[in-house]
Parts: sequence; C-alpha cells; structure tokens
Amino acid sequence: MSIKIYRVLIDCRDGGFKDQITRPGNSIADNIAEGAERTGKAEFKQFLGFTKGSAGETRSQVLRAVALGYITQQKRAELVTELRELSRMIHGLIKSLDR
Repeated sequence: MSIKIYRVLIDCRDGGFKDQITRPGNSIADNIAEGAERTGKAEFKQFLGFTKGSAGETRSQVLRAVALGYITQQKRAELVTELRELSRMIHGLIKSLDR
C-alpha cells in the first residue's frame, strides 16, 4: 500500500501532507512484520490491531487528499477499496488466531 500511495502522490508538492499520508501507509506492512516476529499470539494480534488502525487512518487521509485536489475520485475509489479489503483480511486473520 505504501508504494502505491507514494506513486499516486509523486507530483504532490505538499511535503507535510505526503509525510502524513505515507506514515500510516508504511505502518500497515511494518506492523504486520513486527507482530509476526513477536513471541506469542497475543502480541501478534495486538500488532494486527495497530495495522487495522493504520489502514483506517490511511483511508481518512485518502479522503482528505481528494478534498485537497491531490488525487482523483477514481484513485480514491481504488485506494479505499483496497484498504477496506486489507482491513477485512486483517480482521479475518485476527479471528483465526482466536481459534
């Protein structure tokens, strides 16, 4: 997700906004990786929860990017759809760890 966001905003000159939107996008993959390296299911689930939060924060930033004119409605739809699907998959993984 983070690479996709970087590419979508490659021409955006608002460095503060780019930094704000890429941080949670980067955290999605980073939290999964860090959680997977932890020693137990509980810690992994906690990091997956952080990941879901980062996906939600990224969706919020994508909506802001549209309002600011940085991305198109079409790109918004693509990114939001992908982020929602990612959240669903993470939720499923969390539930599978409960079994």
